[in-house]
Amino acid sequence: MTAGTQELDRRLGPLEAFSLVVGRIIGSGIFRTPAPIMALTGALGPFTAVWIIGGAATLLGAFCFAELVAMLPRSGGPYAYLHAAYGPTWAFLRGWAMFAVSETAAIAAVALVCAEYTNSLWTLAAGRSLGRPIEVVLALAVIWSLTAVNCRGVGAGGRLQNGITALKLVAIAVVVAAGFGRAGQAGGLGGGGAWWPERLDWGGVLAIGAALRYAFFAYSGWEGATYVAEEVREPSRNLPRSMLVGIAAVMALYLATNAAYLNQLSVAQVAGAKWVAADAMQCALGAAGAAVIAAAVVINTFGNVNAQVLVKARTWHAMGRDGLFPAALGRVSASTRAPVAALVVQAAWASVLLIVAGFAANAYETIIDYFTFTSAVFNISTFAAVWVLRRKWPDAPRPVRAWGYPYSLIAILVIQVWLMVSAVITAPVPSLLGVGLTAAGLLYRFRRGTPGSAAVRGRS
Repeated sequence: MTAGTQELDRRLGPLEAFSLVVGRIIGSGIFRTPAPIMALTGALGPFTAVWIIGGAATLLGAFCFAELVAMLPRSGGPYAYLHAAYGPTWAFLRGWAMFAVSETAAIAAVALVCAEYTNSLWTLAAGRSLGRPIEVVLALAVIWSLTAVNCRGVGAGGRLQNGITALKLVAIAVVVAAGFGRAGQAGGLGGGGAWWPERLDWGGVLAIGAALRYAFFAYSGWEGATYVAEEVREPSRNLPRSMLVGIAAVMALYLATNAAYLNQLSVAQVAGAKWVAADAMQCALGAAGAAVIAAAVVINTFGNVNAQVLVKARTWHAMGRDGLFPAALGRVSASTRAPVAALVVQAAWASVLLIVAGFAANAYETIIDYFTFTSAVFNISTFAAVWVLRRKWPDAPRPVRAWGYPYSLIAILVIQVWLMVSAVITAPVPSLLGVGLTAAGLLYRFRRGTPGSAAVRGRS
């Protein structure tokens, strides 16, 4: 059997699928996004509501994905569902936007945060900083070392993810325990800040919508296990369960972590903090807090990069297999049964983006603003694929059906439209630039012509 026809290896069980869900979600977001969310909402009530709405919307989205992944357990996750519902061009555009910047840039961004906190641990131990160039080199090493592990096969990547996810949960538990060990100087739980603004006008509604984009970023990645559906045993059962249980667990952890921050810092301190977790742990544990939070962030971001490297390459593999990306990306190694070409190309482009953007300031929020609008557009079309495919393929086997349909679908669509409108109003330039970059993919698409791709349903 040649490399081009070798099948992917079904080596992942329910534990690995759960680890991928949790590992893909928990990265840098919970350590970084509470500050901009609080700055936009300005009070404990809206701040908490944003995190609850974000988690609830994520669960609603997972109900829809549960039906889709059980019906189409194919690599590539959302790409496969868009391909089935709307055809190759729309699926290609989503994949193009993911590869060109959003998903590979997320790998680069989280790897850079991992390197920054590795440097902070070095500074605490040695008394001097390694400097920004070394941080960039460390981030590159994170990307390429984890790519090398995953090139050895999905089993190696999955085992590594199990171990890292366990360490992630321990690290978050330490942060929460330290935050609740005693009340901070502000007096605990936000320093007596207002629970709700004096009045909630249209500007306040827009602010909550704008804050949601940061909460959704912190919850993002929950669908990661669907990208490796062809490598999960009994995917129609294990993937829906792993998504729902994983999201519920992360939502509980996020609410507890934010409460721990607010037990140490006032509302104003949270809103003004660049690294709210570091400030909270400094307040809770003194000098030792810096080391605790640095180690926690290194563990969480390292695991997040591994999960991203593992799952995202499966989209480029699926697109190459369907003729929408170069055919080499659709091949699987005969020895490791991993999509090695897709993994290597992914690492190479993420490295380019890291080198280009690695020395920029305040890139974190800008990246989120840049792709929120286009991501919402593709999310809306992916969730709506449940409705489209029920009419297109009414007799297709559906081992799992979306819970609460059609009300759950309507609710998630309303939230995503709210997010999209808020993004284009509050961040118009980044939103339009994201649209332009995505539309540029049509030039590549039409130059290649219409490939004779295999039908997604026929391969399911």
